[in-house]
Amino acid sequence: MKMSRRKAPSVEGFKLEGSFGRLRNELSQEKYASLLDKPLAYWALPTDRRLPLAFMGWTLRDLLSTPFEQLMATPGIGFKKITALLELLTRASQTDLQASVDRPTTEAEQADTADLQAVESETGVFDADRVSEAHWSRWCETIERHQLGHLVLGRVAPTLQALPTVIWDTPLSYYEGRTLAEIRSMKTHGEKRVRVILEVFSIVHHALDGALPASCVDVQLAPKFVRPLERWFADVLSGVQMPSADELRTSLIEPLVEQVGTDLGETVEQLAAERLGLNGAQQSVRAQAKRMQVTRARVYQLLDECARAMRVRWPEGEWLLAALERRLAGLEDHDQRVRLFYRLADLFYPRSNEDVAALASETAHPQELGSAVSPVLAE
Repeated sequence: MKMSRRKAPSVEGFKLEGSFGRLRNELSQEKYASLLDKPLAYWALPTDRRLPLAFMGWTLRDLLSTPFEQLMATPGIGFKKITALLELLTRASQTDLQASVDRPTTEAEQADTADLQAVESETGVFDADRVSEAHWSRWCETIERHQLGHLVLGRVAPTLQALPTVIWDTPLSYYEGRTLAEIRSMKTHGEKRVRVILEVFSIVHHALDGALPASCVDVQLAPKFVRPLERWFADVLSGVQMPSADELRTSLIEPLVEQVGTDLGETVEQLAAERLGLNGAQQSVRAQAKRMQVTRARVYQLLDECARAMRVRWPEGEWLLAALERRLAGLEDHDQRVRLFYRLADLFYPRSNEDVAALASETAHPQELGSAVSPVLAE
C-alpha cells in the first residue's frame, strides 16, 4: 500500500520540526508578547512566493500553540509551504515592537534595524516590494513617537520628480494610521505612488532610529540644502557688510537652482538658470520658448513649478528673503545685487497683489514699495 507523503518520515521533516521548535521557544519569550495577536500576514512581503495561504490569517499565538504534526496535516500544506512558514516566523523573531526607550537596544532590535537597512540599500535602490507590515509599523511608530505627523511628504522626499504633485502637501499623519494593505488598496494609489510614500517614511525613520525624544529639544527635519542656506542668511543678516553680487550667486542663487534640478529635472533647472542670468545675460521667456519650440505659456508653467517646489521644500525661505530685502532697501534700483535679488524672489517666492498691497500699508518709504513690485522680470 502506498504511504502518504506527509506521514512518511524524512530527514527534511525532522529538520523542519526542529526549526519550528526553536522558533516557538524563541517567540514564546515575554518580550514578544505584543506580537502574539498579529496575523502571520503581518510579516509577508509582496515578493514572497509559495506563501502558506492556509495560515496567513492565523495569529502568532495560534501557530505557536499548534503541534507541528497538526500544521503539516493541514490541507494544502507541504514541505515547501512549511519552509515558507518558518521564514515568516524567523522575520517575526527579528522584530521587537516593545522596544523601550529606557533600556539599551537589544540584539533583536539591532537585527531588525539591519534588516530594514538591507531592504532599502542592498541594491542601492529603494525596493517597496520588500517592505512588510512589520517594517511599516515600525516606521509609523517612529513618526508617532517624535510627533512628526504634521510633516508633509514633499518636505523630506528625496526628489519631487517621483512624488505626484497632488500629494506634495499631504501630511504623514494621513497615512500613519493606516496599514500597508489599506494604503495599497486606496484609489489612485498605484505601485509608483505607494513606493514613494514608503520611501519617505523610511527616510524619516532611519534619520531618527534610536533617537530618544527629549523634553528640552525638538527635532526639525528639512531637506539637506536648507541648513547651509540658513547658516548663510544668519551670517549675512547679522553682519555689517552687505553681500556682494558674486556671493549672492554662489551662496544663494546657485544652490536653489541646483535643488530645482533635483526636484524638477534638468529642463526646469536650465530655464531657471537662464531667467536668473547665471550663465550670461538673462534670457526672456520669449527667447526660451523659441529655443524650446513651445509656447510662452508652457515656459511660464514650467517656471511656476519652481515656486510650488519651494513652498513645500523650504517655506521658511520666504521670510528670510524678506529680511534680506530690508537690508537691500538702501541700495539703488540699478545695483546688480538688487536686480539679482528680485529675479530670485520673483522666481522662487513671487508676491501676489495682496502681498504688495499689505507691504504698501506697512511701508513708510515709497522707494521700498517700488522695489517690491519687482519690475526686473516684467515682460
